[in-house]
Amino acid sequence: ENRVNVSLSNVSRKMAMAIVSIEDYRFYQHGALDLRGTIRALLTNQASSGVVQGGSSITQQMVKLTLLDQAETDAERAAAIDDSYSRKLRELRYAIAVEQKYSKDWILERYLNIAYFGDGAYGIEAAAQHYFGVNANELNWNQSAILAGLVQNPSRYDPTDYPDRAQQRRDIVLDRMAELNVISEKKAEDLKKRGMRDSLD
Repeated sequence: ENRVNVSLSNVSRKMAMAIVSIEDYRFYQHGALDLRGTIRALLTNQASSGVVQGGSSITQQMVKLTLLDQAETDAERAAAIDDSYSRKLRELRYAIAVEQKYSKDWILERYLNIAYFGDGAYGIEAAAQHYFGVNANELNWNQSAILAGLVQNPSRYDPTDYPDRAQQRRDIVLDRMAELNVISEKKAEDLKKRGMRDSLD
């Protein structure tokens, strides 16, 4: 696998804010399960007739990715992604245990290092280098929004193969960040005018 683990301190703050905004905006406020966020994601996705926001917390996603990463057989891999209540309950139990033992920053760091960003890039450092030729701590708002949008569906939003889809997804991330006051609406609109590989902030 193309993966280089990095500490959270070596990840751009812009990247951390982008991924939290789109994947789990109340990450630092809730426990292992974000009931409010799950309900909100369900309503948003129903209104848009598709998956715009994920319902699982970053901790739950990290647990799922860890189980998938540790799977050694096809049966274990299938069990790690099985769409069953028993699998989701097991993940939730693990997530609760992780939340009790580790800090939010540790969980976010682990998540960013284990997430798949498409085109063979595992983890944020490999993704930053692969798509933009920079280290994870150098990612700007535009690049961060692109990568944050990728984790929902890395093959569908791959900027190498589907730049138009990737740009639409990036714009959703930017709009969400503006909605949460992570960036201003003007900043979001300015960034949306830029190309996919624009390196300006």
